[in-house]
Amino acid sequence: MNEKFFSLAKEKQEAILNAGYRVFSQNTYKNSPVSEIAAEAGISKSLLFYYFRNKKELYMYLWDHCSKTTIQYLEEYGCYECTELFDAMERGMKAKIALIRKYPDVGLFAIKAYMEKDPEIRASIQKSYRDQLENRTAGMFTRLDPTQFAPGIDIKMMYKDMYLASVGYLFEMFQKGEPDFDALEREFNQMIAFWKQIYLRKE
Repeated sequence: MNEKFFSLAKEKQEAILNAGYRVFSQNTYKNSPVSEIAAEAGISKSLLFYYFRNKKELYMYLWDHCSKTTIQYLEEYGCYECTELFDAMERGMKAKIALIRKYPDVGLFAIKAYMEKDPEIRASIQKSYRDQLENRTAGMFTRLDPTQFAPGIDIKMMYKDMYLASVGYLFEMFQKGEPDFDALEREFNQMIAFWKQIYLRKE
């Protein structure tokens, strides 16, 4: 990536990021026209390729930016300090809603990137995803107090079940168009309340 991108005004960088997230979230990698990203960002296609050497470099930068910014928001909301899983999930939900307010298409972009089949980027995305997930969950599991859960619960399996359900829920919400953040937060809180009934130790 050309360092000239970082010399752009923050507003212009954000315009390119949001344009990239929107176009790639609406199409497969192969069928996402770089010309549309450039036009939406208010620059020429040749100038976009001045900042990013090719389509793959732009896509991988967006993925990396998405990952790092998500972690930044989770840290700001105190998710990594929690010893109670559902407290961490509630904070995580608020962090991700704040992130989506700034980058409206980043959520769907992340989900579609994970499911992308194109061999040009699939291996890199999958490796990056696995590394990040392992790093996040490893630290979380060491902080959790296992006595908060019902006897016999497989904590890692429980987390996987809730994680996949959350991703599926978000994908469904994003597919409907611009998300209703109040409804998203309300319904996700209902899901958390349901999981608490199933997984937490009864007093």
